[in-house]
Amino acid sequence: MLSRTADNLYWLARYVERAEYLARILEASMRLTALPLAYVGSTNEWETAVATAGCRKSFFARYNEASEENVTEYLAFSIENPSSIRNCIEIARQNARAVRTALTIETWETINGAWIELRRFGNGPSSREEFLRFLHWVQETSLRFDGSAYRTMLRNDAYWFSRLGLYIERADNTARILDVKYHMLLPAGEPVGGPLDYYQWAAILRTVSALTAYHWVYRENLKPWLIADLLILNEQMPRSLASCYANLVRFCDLIAAAYGRQGHAQRKARAIRTRLQNSRMDEIFQAGLHEFITEFIADNNALGAAVNSQYLM
Repeated sequence: MLSRTADNLYWLARYVERAEYLARILEASMRLTALPLAYVGSTNEWETAVATAGCRKSFFARYNEASEENVTEYLAFSIENPSSIRNCIEIARQNARAVRTALTIETWETINGAWIELRRFGNGPSSREEFLRFLHWVQETSLRFDGSAYRTMLRNDAYWFSRLGLYIERADNTARILDVKYHMLLPAGEPVGGPLDYYQWAAILRTVSALTAYHWVYRENLKPWLIADLLILNEQMPRSLASCYANLVRFCDLIAAAYGRQGHAQRKARAIRTRLQNSRMDEIFQAGLHEFITEFIADNNALGAAVNSQYLM
């Protein structure tokens, strides 16, 4: 496969996953800000949303405050924000169009149809209810894209490169949520089980569709160390760091076998997975959750760079 084709497939999957992630962040922020302050505390959830999206610096270069109007416009519809939902879908469609023959009809129609539908939203819905429907549409589009790829694409290097993009992006997204929210996962002055910690911790789980999974796995009230365990070390959870790297190692190895050569990307993926497999939640908290997550994000970025230099240039 041409490196240009692999690059298009890789970034197509990354941008679709990123659009869904931004929609989840915005939905969680909207639901939290609709609750009384006694339930959610005095933190600015809109500023948190910007930080979680990884564009705090560029946002405050344009806006003076993180209000609902400013944040929703910047993260969802702004042309000036390279990672807005609008730009993610448009760039994903550009990448899909460049490799149209490598995609199945169903996969192409999903992303092309989303691009056409996006134009009907204009500069954004006029009410909160309509905006929530828009966010649900973005999430459903991502699910349809992922499902069509899973059910219709040939298991060859085209599929494998798209999966690399998806899981690197997904791991980065989950880690960024934990990085921004980690202070809520540490012991604080709020009573355990009180309304503040429940709604804040539940928001973390809802952002990654893990609230039901948490209760299935642990069958306990929400506890910060168990939330961190689910999203970092539990391979049963599809959006956990451990699950992402189980898949990344598998797809890196499939590509290596097909091309007859191992490289830095394979070694890096295995090293990160081994670290996750050898980690324990009590040891992570003792050494510093923030430090662990920060190191993981750097390692995940390094894997992305290794994939790029080994296959996509």
